[in-house]
Amino acid sequence: MKHKVKLTVIDKKLFPELKEKFCAVPDSGPCPCYNVGDEFIFERDGDKDHFWHMGLDTLVKTQADPDTVAGGPKLPHCSEAWDAFSRYIYTGLQGGSIMKGWMKDENVMITCCSDGTRPVIFKIERIDYE
Repeated sequence: MKHKVKLTVIDKKLFPELKEKFCAVPDSGPCPCYNVGDEFIFERDGDKDHFWHMGLDTLVKTQADPDTVAGGPKLPHCSEAWDAFSRYIYTGLQGGSIMKGWMKDENVMITCCSDGTRPVIFKIERIDYE
């Protein structure tokens, strides 16, 4: 059995009152790195080892210019987002349970980046295949 991991951006939030109160650039808007609906596939098989390159070139679906999306062909994933989901991706790529006992499906996890003023919410899925 082999494993890959699918990462999907399922939502983006913006808290303008927090940005105005705390941020140096309070009108910077929502996260520019990701778009709702962006999908990424991580693999570790043969010559493919997306994990060790911070997901560079894992983008498989977007409505935006791929060159401007984190995880696309030119940009690795944002470090704040990577910190939030990399451990689950690594676990999934090894065939492990991502979140047994917490999520309805132990091979799925919902997480978000640590930007408290404009978080991006991700769905992580381990995909098993032969």
